[in-house]
Amino acid sequence: MSTLQEICSGLPLDPLPQNRGRDPSVPHAPLRTPNLTPEEERLALKNALRYFPSSHHATLAPEFVQELREFGHIYMYRFCPTLRMKAYPIGEFPCRTGQAAAIMLMIMNNLDPAVAQFPQELVTYGGNGQVFSNWAQFRLVMQYLSEMSEEQTLVMYSGHPMGLFPSLSSSPRAIITNGMVIPNYSTKDQYEKMFALGVSMYGQMTAGSYCYIGPQGIVHGTMLTVLNAGRRYLGSDDLRGRVFVTSGLGGMSGAQAKAAVIAGCVGVIAEVDEAPLRKRHEQGWLMEVTSSLEHCIQRIKESKKSKSPLSLGYHGNIVDLWERLLLEHERTGQLLVDLGSDQTSLHNPYNGGYYPVQLSVRQANELMATDPGRFRAVVQESLRRQVKAINSLSDAGMFFWDYGNAFLLEAQRAGADVSKSGGGATEFRYPSYVQHIMGDIFSLGFGPFRWVCTSGDPQDLAVTDDIAASLLEEIKANVNDRIKQQYNDNIRWIREAGKHKMVVGSQARILYSDQKGRIQIALAINRAIADGRVKAPVVISRDHHDVSGTDSPFRETSNVYDGSAFCADMAVQNFVGDAFRGATWVSLHNGGGVGWGEVMNGGFGLLLDGSEDAAQRARMMLGWDVSNGVARRCWSGNTHAYETIEQTMQENSLLRVTLPFSVEDEEVLEKALKK
Repeated sequence: MSTLQEICSGLPLDPLPQNRGRDPSVPHAPLRTPNLTPEEERLALKNALRYFPSSHHATLAPEFVQELREFGHIYMYRFCPTLRMKAYPIGEFPCRTGQAAAIMLMIMNNLDPAVAQFPQELVTYGGNGQVFSNWAQFRLVMQYLSEMSEEQTLVMYSGHPMGLFPSLSSSPRAIITNGMVIPNYSTKDQYEKMFALGVSMYGQMTAGSYCYIGPQGIVHGTMLTVLNAGRRYLGSDDLRGRVFVTSGLGGMSGAQAKAAVIAGCVGVIAEVDEAPLRKRHEQGWLMEVTSSLEHCIQRIKESKKSKSPLSLGYHGNIVDLWERLLLEHERTGQLLVDLGSDQTSLHNPYNGGYYPVQLSVRQANELMATDPGRFRAVVQESLRRQVKAINSLSDAGMFFWDYGNAFLLEAQRAGADVSKSGGGATEFRYPSYVQHIMGDIFSLGFGPFRWVCTSGDPQDLAVTDDIAASLLEEIKANVNDRIKQQYNDNIRWIREAGKHKMVVGSQARILYSDQKGRIQIALAINRAIADGRVKAPVVISRDHHDVSGTDSPFRETSNVYDGSAFCADMAVQNFVGDAFRGATWVSLHNGGGVGWGEVMNGGFGLLLDGSEDAAQRARMMLGWDVSNGVARRCWSGNTHAYETIEQTMQENSLLRVTLPFSVEDEEVLEKALKK
């Protein structure tokens, strides 16, 4: 068994570790199909070998070629540590600076088998959300972090540690970029080749930025989405007896079951892969499991009648479930579903993100590896069937929304009937959850703030929960009704968070908060560290899916209608601004959520250690991290964002934002355009 000291000592070369291959006890990523030419295959091997002295090349080259040909990528399984990967208490990491130890802890959490989707392939979530490209990179990064001082910055190029470079003590300790590809070459096919060559990487969002906190990281947002969907579509936030049908129980989508129960409704979630289904059930996130469609129908009817919250996992294909619900409506006139969505990984539809209804999981994995073209056609046929059933149920009264996973985008590309008559480039027959549900929340400055207690002690998390709840109660007393509803939802969340046992991996919490709430919570936690109420430093962060962190025309910025939805200035500016305002580490990614080439997003981590320096960093950086996105949304014409940024300027005399003048008389435009 290796130790933390050992994995922080660099690549083990004398002797080389035993090549144990893939561990059959953990789930593994689907086989990749990069379709390399012989010259490209040679280059991929050469690129992998450059991590090692030439004396080892004769040993490593044959096994690396075998991995490339068998799995479509060189993961370097030989160098996968035997040590259990998890978020060890921060004091156990061998290092020279606590900031580096915090990054090490967060990396280890992203690769914890209880957290990561495919731990041996270094995939945290989403089917292809990589932390690193191979295990040599992991070991080198851990070595660099253990040796770095506070006058050095680790520079990361798509999983590859370029090295430690001199910097200021106020600079970030790590700068991460993932998938920064020249725009004309940022296609999915090009990505498969670049990843196989080991020169680029898809970091998703919080996978490649080392900030994932397990499915809890999305459960709060999912709960708010379901709750606000009830308010918007059903006219009530009392969801007892209401049924929400969706799919996916993997890394991010695993949150749906827990969120449905917290919101009070009946959640029925289809999942084709037994491993994540079983994991969520064992973790207590899923109340019941069945492989019978008839049992699903029976339990839906019983739960609607009793109005009891339920999370039911259906081990099967979502298309079968939608078609069975439609059949029930046609036979009996009963519409058993009120709300619907989808969280399969359709950003990655042809490499394991979506399993077509016509094939078993085994058959699908075989076909995607042996005949990618045929597999693509089968996936598109499945999507057309899925949309057809959804459309019929929607016509009968169900409310459906896109979850920003590229479902409607890929369905449109497959020829399904999802177009919106007269709609713009980012509009479909059904709205995205940002357009109808979460967009206004972002424009008010609310988003998924989070923190991680690096002691690993649940008591520290309980203390920080109490701090956050008390502060939200104080702030709520002096806000308008629209903001107050957001505070009430979040107070309800934080008060009940402990009892719902949502911690998987690190002792972490997520909380949707606005700028004022984030800053005050961070400062209060910092004081608690200083006076000993919290025993060790705390990392604050957020999901990239936030007010300012992501430019994504089919998700986070899908409700931006001034023509700038496809522009990425906000995310890039956010990355740069966070870096020089005090973040401990920052990241910028191509892809995430909707997929490679469709999104630009970034994130940060900031270590609170009880010092005044940490407090000043938090004040400065968190203010920018929210106001940047609110200002952009204001300029695009969003009235909520206009009001929010105006109020923020009144509270901070150093903030001055260019405000738009609206066109009050549309006739002015008509007259000018007729000339």
